[in-house]
Amino acid sequence: MSSVSHSVGSSATGQGSNSANVRLFNGRVILHALRRLGQASRADLSRHVNLTNNTAGVIVKDLEERNLIRVEGKRSYGRGQPATLLSLDPKGAYAIGVRFGRRLIDTLLVDFSGHVLGRRHHDLAFAMPDEAIALALEDIADLRQVLPKSAQARMAGIGVAIPYDMGNWRHELDIALEAYGAWNETDIGACIEEGTGLPVFCENDDTAAAVAEIFRGLGRELNSFVYVFIGAAIGGGIVLNGEYYRGTTGYAGDSGLMPVERSCLKSAPEPRRTYDILLTRASINSLIRHLRASGVTVLSQRDLEEVLDDHPGPVGEWQDDCADALVVPLLSAASLMDAEAIVLDGDLPASIMEDLLERLANRLAAAVLEARRPPSLVRGQVGREAGALGASILPLHLNFSPNREMLVNR
Repeated sequence: MSSVSHSVGSSATGQGSNSANVRLFNGRVILHALRRLGQASRADLSRHVNLTNNTAGVIVKDLEERNLIRVEGKRSYGRGQPATLLSLDPKGAYAIGVRFGRRLIDTLLVDFSGHVLGRRHHDLAFAMPDEAIALALEDIADLRQVLPKSAQARMAGIGVAIPYDMGNWRHELDIALEAYGAWNETDIGACIEEGTGLPVFCENDDTAAAVAEIFRGLGRELNSFVYVFIGAAIGGGIVLNGEYYRGTTGYAGDSGLMPVERSCLKSAPEPRRTYDILLTRASINSLIRHLRASGVTVLSQRDLEEVLDDHPGPVGEWQDDCADALVVPLLSAASLMDAEAIVLDGDLPASIMEDLLERLANRLAAAVLEARRPPSLVRGQVGREAGALGASILPLHLNFSPNREMLVNR
């Protein structure tokens, strides 16, 4: 396998757009297409990436020899020879992803095709950086041992998904510990890299979740969508033409800070500004706050799941308030982007998410303006591990994705 580094375009050498660089670029275009499509024939790939059959065939052969693509089987169209189906070779490379959340740590080991080979999970409410990093390093070391020694040399790196400014918004998220602000002063990526000796790729946790949706979920059907993920807080990502859009500083799609009217729930904290922000109302933290105010004991994420079915009244009140809070941000995003859909996912059980989607869809339909249709609202397909899965896909995607720098002078 080619060497791995932090620079996506590091394999380009020489001056100008030489044939080797073009071939490398086209190879990565095909890998990127297969990561989204899952399976495809050579003819499918030729059409999808706009290459001639001969060019695509030569590149596919090279990728097969490098153990990055393999033959999956045959697909028949009726008459004529059945087409040979190709896919990413799971043994082509490996990566580990770590999602640091305010209430959890998830760590996954994946193969080149993005399938999970091992996982570790911790429920931790507002852990400090030192404790969280130590647990993550233990999990990473443990998962690396899942691979045989021959495969460990193909480790592409570690992806880290973490909320930006994780130590902020303590008032809105009911974080009493003032020292929690230490997260903003800790370089998590550097700590993980020092502890593992592997290259680390950091991304906002909700952007990472959108990456997982692109390659393992609805991104195989949708080219452009607004992605929203309800976790301890709430955030999201923007997907344009099959690629995630980071924005100038990596905050693109950060719906949690969008202004909203204050909550009607008595459990909600008093806003500090003229408007409240979405994460105060549409988040797992706000659900836990409301349950506690209703006399329900909730100490951890696991406790939350155990009590949801037994307290439909306060849960329904929160769902109504959450749906109300989401209407204006989602209609605004839909109007600005004109995207194919809004994809909503979260750290909540399927029944709670489905009920929330139904309430939200009704409100969007009632609020949509004249001459407009309500945005298509669909549930994400990846689910609760989206952040960690997206983090684990990052090293694979960035090390093997096409980059225009390969084709120009460096």
